[in-house]
Order: sequence, then C-alpha cells, then structure tokens
Amino acid sequence: MNFRNSFRRVMQHGLLVIATLGCGIVHAQKTSEREIDKKVDDLLSKMSIEEKVGQMTQVTLDVIMEDNSLVDINNKKLKEAIINKNVGSILNVKGHAYSMETWHKIQKRIQEVATKETPNNIPILYGIDAIHGANYIEGSTLFPHNIGMAASRNPELVKQASKITAIETRASGIRWNFDPVLGLGRQPLWSRFEETFGEDVHLVTEMGTAAIKGYEEDGLEGPTAVASCMKHYLGYSLPASGKDRTPAYIPEYTLREYLLPPFKSAVEAGTSTVMINSGEINGVPVHASKYLLTDLLRGELGFEGVAVSDWEDVIRLHTRHRVADTPKEAVRLAVEAGLDMSMVPYDYSFYNLLLELVKEGAISENRIDESVRRIIKLKYKLGLFDNPYPEKAALAKVDEKKSKAVALNAARETLTLLKNEKSVLPLSKDTKVLLAGPAANNLTSLHSSWSYVWQGKDDSQYPKSTATIKEALEDKLGKANVMSSAQRDYDNAANFDASQLKKDAAKADYIVLCLGEDAYAETPGNIDDLALDSRQLALAEAAIETGKPVILVLVEGRPRVISSIEKGIPGILLAYRPSTMGAQAIAEVLTGDYNPNGTLPYSYPKHTGDLVKYDHKYTEGVREDEPNTYSDGAYRPQWTFGYGLSYTTFQFSNLKSDKAAFSAGEKLSLTVTVKNSGEKAGKVAVELYSKDLYASITPNFKRLRKFKKIELAAGASKQVSFTISPEDLAFINAQGKSVTEPGVFNFVVQDQEVSVVYKESQQN
Repeated sequence: MNFRNSFRRVMQHGLLVIATLGCGIVHAQKTSEREIDKKVDDLLSKMSIEEKVGQMTQVTLDVIMEDNSLVDINNKKLKEAIINKNVGSILNVKGHAYSMETWHKIQKRIQEVATKETPNNIPILYGIDAIHGANYIEGSTLFPHNIGMAASRNPELVKQASKITAIETRASGIRWNFDPVLGLGRQPLWSRFEETFGEDVHLVTEMGTAAIKGYEEDGLEGPTAVASCMKHYLGYSLPASGKDRTPAYIPEYTLREYLLPPFKSAVEAGTSTVMINSGEINGVPVHASKYLLTDLLRGELGFEGVAVSDWEDVIRLHTRHRVADTPKEAVRLAVEAGLDMSMVPYDYSFYNLLLELVKEGAISENRIDESVRRIIKLKYKLGLFDNPYPEKAALAKVDEKKSKAVALNAARETLTLLKNEKSVLPLSKDTKVLLAGPAANNLTSLHSSWSYVWQGKDDSQYPKSTATIKEALEDKLGKANVMSSAQRDYDNAANFDASQLKKDAAKADYIVLCLGEDAYAETPGNIDDLALDSRQLALAEAAIETGKPVILVLVEGRPRVISSIEKGIPGILLAYRPSTMGAQAIAEVLTGDYNPNGTLPYSYPKHTGDLVKYDHKYTEGVREDEPNTYSDGAYRPQWTFGYGLSYTTFQFSNLKSDKAAFSAGEKLSLTVTVKNSGEKAGKVAVELYSKDLYASITPNFKRLRKFKKIELAAGASKQVSFTISPEDLAFINAQGKSVTEPGVFNFVVQDQEVSVVYKESQQN
C-alpha cells in the first residue's frame, strides 16, 4: 500500500483507529516551563525506584512483538516490558516500513497499557530513525541524504524537508526522531558519510541547525513537531581506520575547532535530545566519558535535554571496549558519566543491573532523579500526558503533493555538475542515448540507507511510483531514443557487460553511464578502498573506447575515486543519494530542463591516499626540493570543495568592505556583485571565505564563513552582502581558548579578494 492510499484509507474510514482514542482532543494552550517543572517534580515524588529506572530503559519493538510477525504485538511481552519492567521508551520498526494504520494500531496498544495499567500512567516515548524523510512509513516521500542537501547550499530546503518529516512522523504517532547527524564528513571511507552535511564546520553547523528548527520550531506540543536528536556526540565521524564504530584519535584543538561547534549551535537552537557516539576518543569510550557527557555537554554547552545511548552501546563498554570488567560496571560507568537512557535494546539487562546498583548504593537515587526528570519533562513537552495517541490534527497536516514538490526541488538543487567539456550537456531531446551501468535502472542506489528498511536494499519495499533513471530519461527523450539493458538488481551481471555495451554503442549518439555505489547503512557499508570497483571502471573504459561521448552520472554516498577514467569522460554529474524524486531531477538536468547549481560539500579526492581538506594549514605542501615554496600545493583534489558548474556563467566583481579596519564589538559589512553573464537563468551559491594571514598557531589556508544561494535571470546582476563579526573569525588557540587575534584578514569570493585589519584581540 502506498502512502497516498494509506492516508486516504484512514481518512475515508473516519479515522477509525485514532477516533476511538479521543484524538479529536485539541492541544491545550502551551504550558509554561515552570508549570511543567512542577508537574515533573510532583510525578517524580510519587514514583518508585523501579519506575524511575524503567524510564531510563529503552527497548526495541522486537521485544514486544509476536515471534513470527512483523506487525502484531504480543500482549504478554508488552505487559512484561511496561508493567513488570517499567520501560519508558520503545524504538524502531521490525522488518520494514509500516502503513499509517499499522503504526496507529501499534501506538494505540502500547499507550493503552502504559497509561491505563501502570501506577502513574506514564506514557511511552517512542523513537525512530526518520532519516531523510519518514522512511519507516510505507510509500512516504524521501528527500536527498544530508550530503546532497549540503550541496544545495540552501538551509531553507533542509528546514522544509525536516518539517515535512516531522509532520509525517508525528502523524504515525511517533514524536521523537533520531536526527540530524552533526558529525563532519572528513573521513570519506566512513560508511555514514552520506548522512553528514560535508567537511566544513560552518556548513554543517548551518544545515544542522536548520534541520533542528524544522523539527522543533513549531513547539513540541503541536502536531507539526517532533523532538530532534543531535548525533552522534562526539567525534563519531572521524574513525582513524575509516570503519564504522572504530576508535578515533582527536586532539583537543580539533575537537573544539571543528567538531564541537555544530553541537553548540544545536543546543542554542533548542534541540531536545542527544545520541552518544558509539566509538571511543583517545582510548576513552564516549559512553563512559564524564568529561564529554557531563563537563563539556552539560556544564560548558548548557545542554538540558535527554542523552540516549546508541544501539547496545552500554553493554559494549564491557564486551567490546573492555573498560568495564562486568556488565554491571558498564551500566555504572555510563550512568555516572551522564547517560540518561540506554538503548539496550533486546533485553532488560540495563534495567536489572541499574536497579541493583541503586539498591546497593553504588549509584544514588539523586543521580537517577536527574535523568528521569529530563525524560519526564520531555514527555510533558511533547504533549504525551495530554494525549499519548496518534493525533487527528497531525494526520490532517500530511500533504503528499507538497512532500513530493519539496523533494523534487531538493533533488534538483543538490545535483552537482563536475565536468562539461565542449558543452556535451545538456542533451538534445532528439538524441539517441545508450543508458548503462548498475545505477541506471536501480532504485536502491538512489536512496541508500534508512529507506523503508535499514539498509535500503530491498527493492520490493519502494513505492511503485518511484522512477529509476531509465524510466525518467525515457520520459524525457522517449523510449525509442533510450537504449538500455540495465537490470533493477544492482549486482546483476548484465549491468557490467562491457561487450554488450560496445555492441549497443554503435546505434547511440551518447553513452550515459550510471555508476557509483549500491545502498548500505552503517557497518555493512565499510570499505577498504575509495577507488570505484574494478567492474565499474572496466565498464567505463569500454564506454570510452567506443569513441562516443560519455556522460557519467555518479550515484554514491561518498566520493569514489575515478581519476583513472575521468580524462576520457567529457560530462560528469554527481547525484549523491537524491532519493524519491532523484531520477526525475537527473533527467531534467541531463536534458536541460533544469540548470544545475549544486556545490561540492567536500573535497573530491583524486587519489585514495590524498585526503587533504580545503581548509588545510598554510604549511601543507612544503617541498624540500623547492626552497621557500609554501603554496596550497598539497591541496590537489579531483574537484575542490565549493566546486560546481552551471549551464550558464557567473561573474563576480567589486568585492568591498565598508571598513578598512574594525575591532571588538564592531561588525564588518562586505558586498560583492554577481552577474549572470550567460544565456540561461540560473542559481549560484555565493560563498565568502576568510584567510587569517598570521596567527599564534598556524592558520587555515582559508575558511568558509558565510554563504547565500541566489537566482539570476540571464544578464541580470545582484549585489550580495555579508555581515562578519570578530567572533566569526575566532579560532581555538594553543591554550584551548576561542580567540580572535589582531592582524590582517583577506576575504575571498571566487576570484575577488579584499583585505581588512582587525585591531584588537577578542577572547570569547
């Protein structure tokens, strides 16, 4: 059943499931913080220690389901969890996405037991990974993954997608979403790279904050919001080996300069929860680090929300990290470090052991009260005590037409044109195309992780209306003009048949080759080599050998190295993971119906061993055979961060500052004129970088400070302005303090550059 039919069926039956629950209840006027605190304290005073420990326990849905069913709850297991073990939170989906009706049935039964059969009638807080859309609802519209959204350079798009995700998730009865990822994508081997907003700290901060606002800004008590979850705190995205959930080695400078700012901004934006990094930093598992979870997160950043573990990570302090010699010690370490809730997830070991620890006096009840107060407060804020059931008002907000429109616009703006020699693109509508490659007629690679199933690899779960690139291109060029033997199964041998490609190429004007990666999520996506696999490289070489112009469409979650074939390919379009409307957007760009404007959110490497980032230090690239050579020579990617072509051209001129010098407390205004000097209307990201020429520690070569996306008609010009404060130019010094030091700063927009003097140091 697709999303539209699921939604329509619920509406046509008079909201049968939710109407019987009193879901017509209108949310009361927003309760003040003080009133909520009083209610929390009153409830806390009535709760037994068993109830309190239960609130800190989160189990997966599988624990309460019938053994051989994906959708049916076992009432005995349910009561064991909620009544006997006092569980306060449930998460996840068993198997695959559910229809709205199924979600309502599940939520109804869980909340009935929690609110009618327990001593204090405390509702369950249900959590889900609604990543790049409400992906665990059948037929839902999915948006491009974060790495593509970052290429859009459009925070408003991120906010819109998050708000739609919040509405659809809340309509299912779920009010807690484990999103967004705020780790920096600076380790391209990492299998969750596609979930990041790229390599730059400012870009990640802006996009991540926009997502949180989309989830929460309407107010948690209302039907259009869910509690967001900033994750994974801290350093998860920088494993030294590149493998998921493996150790990271991060100096304090890197932690504070690059990794902490997105989380700091998220806290300031009001995010309700945080999920903890599964790995370890400098030998200390983050789940056991009181410095990171209490001193830094709560003391320094001021975070007041709920801290939840990731999957099974408390017991792993004993089984994997080996910093706890018993499971009980693992629980003690995590709770004393500052954890509020354990995603156990398959048993009640955390509940049993924590209860023992409290009764033995190893952990105080006051410490337990700290966590339970946060959890209960979140439940009040989400309106669960007023009405824990799926809400009629939330379901009424679901708008499939709007969701698809936003998803299409997002997919369009993410697509990044990397190469267009001799204007090989766009394709004429009457041209004959040979479409080949494993991603050409495949849905799973367009979507990847968290798409109706965890790994995103089950083609049968995708809505029938979702188009492949083949179907979308046929729609644009006509079936007679698109030759393709590409199969739906990514690994089908026919998708890598070089000899067949050469035969078919004789009848084509162009070859459109769709390569990259199939779907994966988390650890199953671990790789040892960034180079594109040999089967795909061989297919590309065969295409080049035909002598026909080759257009490469890269459908991938991380940059796969293609330097061995790049020279022979005149047109390259990077699609990332564009999801539901991605195929249509790709076809529109290839045929010129849409002018591409995506901008690389990371440095695309030319070699697997050359992973220097755009903001490298000045001393990178020193050569002993060329004395006094200190240029940016070490930065030699295939394509630079911020790169992206268009079917039109843009000229930048007259970059000016309103001051030649400024000091603490003052603002700097910079303006630049942008002209569309081509023949087509187009959008362009205007990016302002700064260069700190000298500092007390080696400065970055340059840093992104601000960006704006604008649209210009052919021949039109616009003046774009940016405001810079001294705090925007701050960095972490050798003493671990954030400072803005006096000196000369060069500001750069494209080929324009202007110098400004900062007169006084400013300690923040």
